Amino acid sequence: MFHAPLISSVPGFSLSAVVTSDPERSEAVRTRYPGTEVVDRADRIWQTAESYDLVVVTTPNRLHVPLTRSALEAGLPVVVDKPVAATAEDARQLGVLAAERGLLVVPFHNRRWDGDFRTVRRLIDEGALGAVHGFESRFERWRPRIKPGWKENTDPAEAGGILYDLGSHLIDQALTLYGRPLTVYAELDVRRHGAAVPDDAFVALTHPGGERSHLWMSAMSPQPGPRFRVLADTAGYVSYGMDGQEDALRAGRTPREEGWGLTAPESYGQVGTPEAARPVATEPGAYQEFYAGVGRALRGEAPPPVALADAVTGLEVIEAAIRSSQDRAVVTLPDPRTSPMA
Repeated sequence: MFHAPLISSVPGFSLSAVVTSDPERSEAVRTRYPGTEVVDRADRIWQTAESYDLVVVTTPNRLHVPLTRSALEAGLPVVVDKPVAATAEDARQLGVLAAERGLLVVPFHNRRWDGDFRTVRRLIDEGALGAVHGFESRFERWRPRIKPGWKENTDPAEAGGILYDLGSHLIDQALTLYGRPLTVYAELDVRRHGAAVPDDAFVALTHPGGERSHLWMSAMSPQPGPRFRVLADTAGYVSYGMDGQEDALRAGRTPREEGWGLTAPESYGQVGTPEAARPVATEPGAYQEFYAGVGRALRGEAPPPVALADAVTGLEVIEAAIRSSQDRAVVTLPDPRTSPMA
C-alpha cells in the first residue's frame, strides 16, 4: 500500500475504499485503516461513484488505461500510476476523454518530490551552479535474479522492462528541468540470465536550450554510480544514494511522523569544483505534496501537480528510445505543436 499512507497524511483527504481481492491485503487494510471499506471488484466503485471524489489507479501497467477510462466514464477524476499507458497515443486518448468529461487525470510522478531532486531543482533555480550543460541521473540496482511477474513479460501491453519502470521516473525528472527534448538516443540491453525484457539502459536527451541529459537505469549494477551529477560552468553538484521515502513507506512509516523525508548530513551531496567543494543540505523529500497538489486542483485552486501532457511526452521519449536502440540511431522527436495535447 504505497499510496494509502500518503493520501491519509494530507488534510482533507480520507481513504474511503480499497479494491483488492487478496485476503492478506484485505486484512492489512482493515487493520491499518479500520474505517476504510474493502471491495473485491472495481465495478463496485463505479456503481457508487457519487460516494467518492477521486480514484487512484495503482495496478499492473496493462490495467491503467481501462481502469482510468472506467473511472472517467463513471464521472470520477483519477490519479494513475506511472507509466500512465503503454503508448503515448493511449495516454492522449485518456486526455481526450477527460477533457470531454471535464475531469482530471493526474499522473503519479512522485519522484519530482524526491529530496535529492528537489535539491537539484533549487540549486539550478538559484543559479548556484552557473549555466548547466550536463545533467546525469541514475537509478542503478543490483538485482541479478529475476523476480517472476508482469514486469518481466514481453507483451507490449504490459509495458514491462526497466525503461518503462525506472526510466519513466528519470525521463520525467529530465523533462521537468529542461522540457521536451529535441533528440533521443538510447541503448537497451538484456543482461540477466534468462531475462526477456530490457534490464539495463542508457538514454541521452538533447534539450532546446542545449542541455544534455544522460540517464542510466539498471538492475545489474554491482557498483552504482552517483545518483545525480550536474555539470555547469561555475560549479557542479554530485550526490549518491537513493531518496529514502520509498523504503520508509515499506517499513510502515508515514509523512505524519517527525523527520519524514530528511537526509542524514553524512549523505548530503557536494557542490563546487575539484579545488573547493562543500556539502549542501538535501531538501526534505515530500511525496505527500503530490496529493496536497491534487487536492488544490480538485478544488479549482491550482493546476494539477503533474500534467497529463507531461506523461504523454515521457511516453513519446520512451517510444523514441526503443526505436533508437533498435535502429542504432538518434531519433528526432516531432514538433509538439502537431500533438493534440501540446
